[in-house]
Amino acid sequence: MIEKLCIQTFQVFENLEGLFHMYPLPCFPLWIQKPMKKYFFLLTISFLIINLAFSQKSQRVIHTYVALCDNENQGIVPVPKTIGNGQDPTRNLYWGAAFGIKTFFKKSSQWKLIRAETNTEAPILERLIFKHATEPVWMIADAWDGAFMKQTLEAYLSSLAGQTYDTVMIDGKIIPIEGGADLIAFIGHNGLMDVTLDAFPKANDSTSRDAIILSCVSRDYFEEPLRKANACGLVLTSGLMAPEAYTLEAALNGWIKNESSAEVRLKAAAAYHKYQKCGMKGAKWLFGAK
Repeated sequence: MIEKLCIQTFQVFENLEGLFHMYPLPCFPLWIQKPMKKYFFLLTISFLIINLAFSQKSQRVIHTYVALCDNENQGIVPVPKTIGNGQDPTRNLYWGAAFGIKTFFKKSSQWKLIRAETNTEAPILERLIFKHATEPVWMIADAWDGAFMKQTLEAYLSSLAGQTYDTVMIDGKIIPIEGGADLIAFIGHNGLMDVTLDAFPKANDSTSRDAIILSCVSRDYFEEPLRKANACGLVLTSGLMAPEAYTLEAALNGWIKNESSAEVRLKAAAAYHKYQKCGMKGAKWLFGAK
């Protein structure tokens, strides 16, 4: 975030300096012009820092990591080939299918798709940027190649620990992502059942980021990673489940309204029961709701 701020500052300063060369101030001697350049430089830095501070106060950011369903590369019960191809986000169970992140949120009246990017750096196959319909909340969702579960988990946990930061620019606004996000979600197969990470990332700062992990038995498997990252497990699961978009949307509705963690989990349970017809008692047990 700071790196991009500095780059923008120097770009503006270079433009200002170019103007000084193109349009010199003949009425001022050089010994006055030079301090004026420094003044403009400091003024630009101050403006950008103030702009960044105000933009951060007035907005919240969600960054969602989606590990695409992959019959060939994940330890899952196979699903039909068309939705189980981890290299094809368009039709993937967790992305382009009816209850995948992309399709479900695009159809939601509460969210507006601002931009879709496919020229992303592998193993991210597509990035979506959503804006909430009524609140200053952004959601960035990344579709990760299903064959790269270990890398997906490492990136997700590093963001939760505040070890990685990045930004995206939207209509001139700087939107912090990764460790700069307020809530970081993971959707997909519980890869910790299959892969062993070299180490769980440790918290790099004092910020406790909210985490939603929609995968099977995430409460047990992610307990230690969340503790080391100093993250708050907002919505976790106690059993097998279908990590689909309606649960995430419901949980985010509560989070955006600043509801308690218990209320957020109850919303997640209600949505899961609505679509899965599993019984409210079972859904509440699954998400630890009361």
